Amino acid sequence: MGEKANYSALNPPMQKLVLGTSSLRVSRLAYGCWRLADASNASKSKSEIRVAGKRAVIAAYEVGYTIFDHADIYGGGDAERIFGEVLRENPEMRDRISIVTKCGVRRSDDPPGSPYHYNLSGEYIIRSCEGSLKRLGIETIDVLLLHRADWLVDPEDVSGAFTKLKQSGKVRFFGVSNFRPSLVSALQTACPMPLVVNQVEISLCKLDAFEDGTLDQCLEKKITPMAWSPLGGGQLAEGAKRLLKSQKGYQIKKVVPLLDELAAQYGVTRSAVALAWLLKHPADIMPIVGSTNPQRIRDAARATKINLNREEWYRLLIAARGESLP
Repeated sequence: MGEKANYSALNPPMQKLVLGTSSLRVSRLAYGCWRLADASNASKSKSEIRVAGKRAVIAAYEVGYTIFDHADIYGGGDAERIFGEVLRENPEMRDRISIVTKCGVRRSDDPPGSPYHYNLSGEYIIRSCEGSLKRLGIETIDVLLLHRADWLVDPEDVSGAFTKLKQSGKVRFFGVSNFRPSLVSALQTACPMPLVVNQVEISLCKLDAFEDGTLDQCLEKKITPMAWSPLGGGQLAEGAKRLLKSQKGYQIKKVVPLLDELAAQYGVTRSAVALAWLLKHPADIMPIVGSTNPQRIRDAARATKINLNREEWYRLLIAARGESLP
């Protein structure tokens, strides 16, 4: 028997924003479903992993997260399957949430003999979307993102796929993930519908989006920047559990003490302050919270109640840079 979500537990509801230029009004924080399948945890059975994943989704829903981020590659599709189970057991959820999923990353040997690569051909986008719909058990994806920038991407081909998916009612809105600003512009020129999201890594450990034009473009085009790994793989929270290779050299020694100082001042966790730092930016950065620990999911939501002042924000920036501003 499934674990029912208690929607009345929202106390109080999380702040909301409009996603890009879409009609979607969603929670200020997104819940990321990458770890729902937790394939790296060999000590747990598949049944235990599924139960823990479903419990995490319900915890996020109850505290007020109304946007859930997926990708066809997460857990080889198992993250979407687990989420689909939650929706079947709690059918009232579907009308109260927005579902984001991504496509385009192909693991090695998929198809057999191929290297790890990206595929944003129109044919693959449509096939991947249909697979996600089936695993999630839904009729329409709210936002479909292109997961990584395919070096062979043809904007006109992508536009054709987007148009077919929208006209068939399978996808409502579209966006990208990990795209450089110039490629976003090239794709938007070809697509008749606006791109509403660019999902990139942004945190006090990863400041590139502030300097490479990504956030400037988001401000100009009213694209919502969704921040994946907003806590530096956990290094700005209680500790890292699963770092990407690119995250292992992050420098946090000067940032963590200041986060702790501000956390004590505001009566929250260190991670809530790190998330609040992102929320302060006028581009309306949307952090994606990826913990499967219900208490940490609830603690993260407190970031929406914190309004750092300009001086506090810049103190954190300077600590993260490791040097003063020019």
